Amino acid sequence: MYKDFRNIETPFYFYDTALLQATLDAIHSEIDAYPQFRVHYALKANVNPEILRLIRNAGFGADCVSGGEIQTAIEAGFPASSIVYAGVGKSDKEIILGLRNDIFCFNVESIPELEVINELAMRENKIASICLRVNPDIKAHTHTHIRTGVAENKFGIAFDEIMYVIKLANTMSNITFKGLHFHIGSQITEMDDFISLCMCINRLLEMMEVEGIKAEIINVGGGLGVDYDTPQMHAIPDFHAYFQTYINNLQLRPWQTLHFELGRSVVAQCGTLFTRVLYVKKGVQKQFAIVDAGMTDLIRPALYHAHHKIENISSTAKTYEYYDVVGPICESTDVFDKQVGMPTTKRGDMLAIHSIGAYGEVMASHYNCRALPKAYTDKEI
Repeated sequence: MYKDFRNIETPFYFYDTALLQATLDAIHSEIDAYPQFRVHYALKANVNPEILRLIRNAGFGADCVSGGEIQTAIEAGFPASSIVYAGVGKSDKEIILGLRNDIFCFNVESIPELEVINELAMRENKIASICLRVNPDIKAHTHTHIRTGVAENKFGIAFDEIMYVIKLANTMSNITFKGLHFHIGSQITEMDDFISLCMCINRLLEMMEVEGIKAEIINVGGGLGVDYDTPQMHAIPDFHAYFQTYINNLQLRPWQTLHFELGRSVVAQCGTLFTRVLYVKKGVQKQFAIVDAGMTDLIRPALYHAHHKIENISSTAKTYEYYDVVGPICESTDVFDKQVGMPTTKRGDMLAIHSIGAYGEVMASHYNCRALPKAYTDKEI
């Protein structure tokens, strides 16, 4: 691997499209027997054009959280009729973009947003199809910064208010209430969290049926986590356990479709960030491997202490040492990981930072006036 990459300027992103295709095939193998199931890829995870092309060709829809993502999805060839649009702060311009393109559904997160969509749809002579995002107050087993389903965070409508908001939506002239949307968080690996979500949805559907209200769409969001510790051992997430959790626990009605918004689990493991060691610096009680990639290229460790497996792929040393792997950015948080065990490392060695296909390239910035790294696929090098 190092021999193939040694003449490429670092840092750079590398995508294993064969692994991505295998991941897409694994999803299809789980859902193809269930015609009620629909998968929308969450663009916020990665919008690399080749990544989007493969996902679009797999027949998945798009989950967008901004007008820019809607435009990107359309330009990438995703049918507008497969695009769902979520987010707590949709601007008028973004809503109008969705209306004019006749997207599949708006996932609405508040009464004020519902009122604005109705007003803009009236102005555009459109009928907006909407799902209401429910905050089920489920504390998913994941980092607090990526929980989205607990009470009193900014996402969704409180469970106790949802019946009132459904009835309100049904009085609006330019709104069609289609169903319910949920998303309890990201990087969730305990299926019990999704079982809790199923129980919440079942309870709400029973309440709705008492009131004579039908929901055509049940959108459970995404959230399935990946193995950041041993990515080579679990290159494809456990989609079987994930989908079976809903099959076994959600009381889906025959007229309903079940929608998933998968992002991280689709693309995380196919991406690697390659970086070279600039210096090895001896500290008092530790040593630092200072590399040419920084938090501008992969912000997850600095943002919420995310862990990525780091490998020295070029060292042939027989000795083994520990390093804090840090970048060149003028911030003390520019640290990829601490006390990383690697073969004795020297200037010029190539390091691979694994599992960066989700929230790697897409979150890169020009901070410190740094150029964005280039991205390559296995078809190019």
